[in-house]
Amino acid sequence: MELNKSTIRKILWLITFAIVLHWGLQNHQLVGSLVKWLLWLVNPFILGASIAFILNVPMRLIEAHLFPAAVGPKAARARRLVSLSLASILILGIVVLVVILVIPQLTQSIMTLAERLPEELAVLQAWLTGIVADYPDIRDAIATYSFDLEYFGRIVADFLSKGASSFFSSTFSFAASIVNGIVMAILGIVFAYYLLAKKETFGSQARRLLQAFLPPAWARKILSVAALTSHTFARFITGQCLEAVILGLMFLATMLLFGFPYAMLISVLITFTALIPIVGAFIGCFVGMLLIAIINPVLSIWFLILFLVLQQIEENLIYPRVVGNSVGLPAIWVLVAFTVGGKLYGIIGMLVFIPLCSVLYALLREAVHNRLGEDPQKVADDV
Repeated sequence: MELNKSTIRKILWLITFAIVLHWGLQNHQLVGSLVKWLLWLVNPFILGASIAFILNVPMRLIEAHLFPAAVGPKAARARRLVSLSLASILILGIVVLVVILVIPQLTQSIMTLAERLPEELAVLQAWLTGIVADYPDIRDAIATYSFDLEYFGRIVADFLSKGASSFFSSTFSFAASIVNGIVMAILGIVFAYYLLAKKETFGSQARRLLQAFLPPAWARKILSVAALTSHTFARFITGQCLEAVILGLMFLATMLLFGFPYAMLISVLITFTALIPIVGAFIGCFVGMLLIAIINPVLSIWFLILFLVLQQIEENLIYPRVVGNSVGLPAIWVLVAFTVGGKLYGIIGMLVFIPLCSVLYALLREAVHNRLGEDPQKVADDV
């Protein structure tokens, strides 16, 4: 191997990497703490970028359909401000509408449960009395059982004396985490609005920065990946929202047709929970079954059957046509993206990580085809 400047540079980089890797392995706890601190530091910006991606979809539709092309910088700024405000009002209005529809019916459900509770307790008491009468061994065991009140009191006192400080410490940590979460959310929202208000400026600056400091081929590749990411996110979010609305309307129509209670409440819940991929609609189904079971347990079983039928229609007919191949990600990787995103950033992470993994999967598939000299259009998706 010829020992020129390029080779020496590569050797020095390898030596530096080996030294850093060795130091990192020897001090893995410090490295872990540093990584955790960096993630905590950039969390508001990651959250803000995710909110901006989601909010950009309705804002862009409003700009394209409600306003003609703006002429001049002042008109463009006014158009962006109005579109961003309308998109925010639209999302906030949907949330308020859902609260108005859900809260009264949820309050009514709680009141119904409170009214039926004495009756249900009486039924439970009669059932327990019947069991005791039918099984004398249980009655004799209960009669011979003695409850040591003094021993129980010592356990409670010991728990209170040892757990008081732990309780207050946990309460303080919980309150601090809530405050920290609120601050992070506010910073993320502010950052998202700033990104959306100046997205053309940021895009132009990023493009010029890439073209100035990177080779032309690298700059073109990064810009191509950014365009693919934006397009994938927009298609996924639009399709997911439309599919959730269609599923909710299907539940509303069928529940009203068959006379199920809480039709509006359960349909709205399923619409919103269906925005969460994979498990969202099942969460709405579980809540709906609980609400219906308060009135009629047998009817909740029929609701489960209705849910399974509509879910099959949605998965086999509606989802492929509405969302289609907007994600283009195998089911196993959808599950991985859903799990990782949910663990890191909750619901926002679930919505963001699936199209993000779709972009990474598309890039990996393209790289594999290029390395093998294959045409991606003619080769089956076997990556």
